[in-house]
Amino acid sequence: MKNKYMPTAIGLYINYLVHGMGVIILAQNMDALSRHWNTNLAGVATVISALGIGRLVVYFFAGILSDKFGRKPFVYLGSSIYVLFFVGVLISPNIWIAFVFGILAGAANSFLDCGTYPALMESFPNAASSANVFIKAFVSAGQFLLPLIISFLVAANLWFGWSFILCIVLLAFNAIYLFRRKFPPMQVSDEAGKAAEKSPIQFIGKPKFYIEGIAFCLYGYISQATFYLVSQWLTQYGSSVAHMGDTAAHALMSYYAIGSIVCVFVTAVIATRIHSTYLMIVYTFISMLALTVLVLHPTAVVTTLFSFVIGFSAAGGVMQLALTLMAEVFPKGKGTMTGVFYTLGSIASFTIPLITGQMSNKNISSIMVFDMWISVAGFVLALIIAYRCHKVIGFSSSSKVKTATSGN
Repeated sequence: MKNKYMPTAIGLYINYLVHGMGVIILAQNMDALSRHWNTNLAGVATVISALGIGRLVVYFFAGILSDKFGRKPFVYLGSSIYVLFFVGVLISPNIWIAFVFGILAGAANSFLDCGTYPALMESFPNAASSANVFIKAFVSAGQFLLPLIISFLVAANLWFGWSFILCIVLLAFNAIYLFRRKFPPMQVSDEAGKAAEKSPIQFIGKPKFYIEGIAFCLYGYISQATFYLVSQWLTQYGSSVAHMGDTAAHALMSYYAIGSIVCVFVTAVIATRIHSTYLMIVYTFISMLALTVLVLHPTAVVTTLFSFVIGFSAAGGVMQLALTLMAEVFPKGKGTMTGVFYTLGSIASFTIPLITGQMSNKNISSIMVFDMWISVAGFVLALIIAYRCHKVIGFSSSSKVKTATSGN
């Protein structure tokens, strides 16, 4: 709390509260938007897939440019484009125009990530992972609040667009707040340099991008696909497969978000004792197990309970853990590493809605079966990453404490 960049960090986190709403706002308003655009659920899913295109096109270059021009311009660029997205969805008469604004939302997410993640790592060099994990807490808070807001709008028979207007207002006020806040310099300070010298990571082999790097990138795709699929289809799954009422089905996303928030704080405690690679394995295994149970027993009670468990394990910061570990293994250019890692995640954001949108025309339950197999692949990748990290990196007995507190 004594860190002089804490006020800046608060503003950065608030952007991700809105981003958490933005990630699921189309899925949470699927029925209203399908009527607004005169289409079906697959049509809305097509617009959702546009977010992945925007991320895919922009992420890599945004990371490189962030390393060159600084973090603050990209934070502002991301939040400004997000405003265009929220306005654009409301004024779009059909899915094709909305698709263009969906691409802008993906670009906004890319700029925001490539400015924010490196800024937080530079603001808190001794606790970079914890700083990044708390991004997920705010994302989850947004995903917890939005379904409650939409449920209220539906119950009160109010215009669905008020949820979009709320996001616009929050971004505008936060932009004013951040305007006079200082961002950390991109150069490593003396203090950060001393911390780096005491880093718990000692390389006992040379990391190879075509091995460790590819494994991290594939994990970026899998981890994004696992929780992104659930965040987009959990409400529809509860309604169509578990036969839950409209309010109860929307509440599933809130339970999912609560699980994610709880995981952030649990990770902050246990990471002082357990290394990030082991946490990746445990969380990925739990999400695989939870999705399997959800597929085999799609009742209202099981769906409600395991919404929390999946949120805890798949959306509680495991992706941020992998990103921070990747930045430690490949320490040159944090913005570039963020861009590379999330480029694969953006491919998932693009491909998953297209695939599941087509699957929804036949059987909603098959979507969760698909996610279950994705989580199996994620567990295998987590094992590979852990093995490779221990082949090229030596962890001292004290590294568990330092790496965990600095991990995602």
